[in-house]
Amino acid sequence: MLLEAINPATGETIRTYPETTPAEVQARLHAANQAFSEWRRTDFADRADVMHQAARILRDRNNEFAALMALEMGKPIAEGRAEVEKCAWVCDYYGENAAAFLQPETIPTDASHSFVTYQPLGTVLAVMPWNFPFWQLFRFAAPALMAGNVGLLKHASNVPGCALVIEDIFRQAGFPDGVFSTLLVGSPRVPELIDDPLIKAVTLTGSVLAGQAVAARAGAVIKKTVLELGGSDPYVILEDADLESAVHTCVTSRLINSGQSCIAAKRFVVVDALRSQFEELFVAQMQTRKMGDPLEEDTVVGPQARHDLRDELHQQVQASLDQGARCLLGGQIPDGPGAYYPPTVLTDVKKGLPAYDEELFGPVAAIIPVPDEDEAIRVANDSNFGLGAAVFTANIEKGTRIAAHELEAGCCFVNAFVKSDPRLPFGGVKESGYGRELSHHGIREFVNIKTVYVA
Repeated sequence: MLLEAINPATGETIRTYPETTPAEVQARLHAANQAFSEWRRTDFADRADVMHQAARILRDRNNEFAALMALEMGKPIAEGRAEVEKCAWVCDYYGENAAAFLQPETIPTDASHSFVTYQPLGTVLAVMPWNFPFWQLFRFAAPALMAGNVGLLKHASNVPGCALVIEDIFRQAGFPDGVFSTLLVGSPRVPELIDDPLIKAVTLTGSVLAGQAVAARAGAVIKKTVLELGGSDPYVILEDADLESAVHTCVTSRLINSGQSCIAAKRFVVVDALRSQFEELFVAQMQTRKMGDPLEEDTVVGPQARHDLRDELHQQVQASLDQGARCLLGGQIPDGPGAYYPPTVLTDVKKGLPAYDEELFGPVAAIIPVPDEDEAIRVANDSNFGLGAAVFTANIEKGTRIAAHELEAGCCFVNAFVKSDPRLPFGGVKESGYGRELSHHGIREFVNIKTVYVA
């Protein structure tokens, strides 16, 4: 079987790749297991040296990697460069901090010496998505490898070139053979990988359905999982918000990665007092964002990653309009080649519509008008998802209270758009998943938190 990389801007096949055979999969699993027996015993300084080298390679080849993402999944090239730089940052961050994060912790008890130590688990299977084909992987790999684990990547089938070049980055950086490797396999082969006794844990970023399948399979064989799933992030716009600043932030967030981000703003919960002004400014700013060739520097919205995903998004928009939403901008598939979908604004969105209940994974904004602050918070939380959320208000004390105590999400921001940061834990609640990536919390997800008691 072949994996096919297709340029979503043109529909043309870039290259085909042979799928990793079952025999090759087993060879890589055993190589990873063998590499772990040595890698786990290396000291943090040696691990940091090669991790910093990976960061240098990322920076040196930034333009090359950004262009590869643009070709394989349509990411605007300026965003691709920023993604590669962020990957270098996370490599440097864990290279500098992993030793401190995993330092043994003495706990006074009635023992002569009792402490907690953090020991790696072994081979971690990473099932990764196409939307941030470098970042999603490096935010897993940097902490996991620095903790002494080894990684096995099953990347999305439409970004095989990215999957292979990431393996090459680690190899060129000096990581020993088997510490990180890529399997070019389709999703139907994931269950057998999870079942394999050489796999000790699984991390997945993807859809709710994929998360359910991986969690069920891993649970059946008692293996640790971390899941980062979908999101339908609400941005709450209160009456005292700085409207121009809020709209700029909301539009920027909605169009990140051409709208294909789990933590992009998706539902805009606006109090009635600001509704008409918000809609006018929002539409005006969405109109100014250029849609076009992802290799052009000024493109903000590239194609959707695949034609089937674009068509599914359009069906959600049409179903929402059929059920009472109004379209203020966009909403039509453009003529010509490529999986393009224009910046689109829906309003009068209500519960029961796809734009309210489902994740719209593309450049479509859903405006939900509400009478007041209390209803805004209720509507924001009225979702099966809980990845990110934001609130906009001039009252910082109130905004902080709402973010900290009222909004049901793993990442809540005040007067800013939701983003991941190596220094802060990242993850969701409800159907957005469980576990955390990044910060000191993330590096401890795939370790044995071991108690040692000396009488």
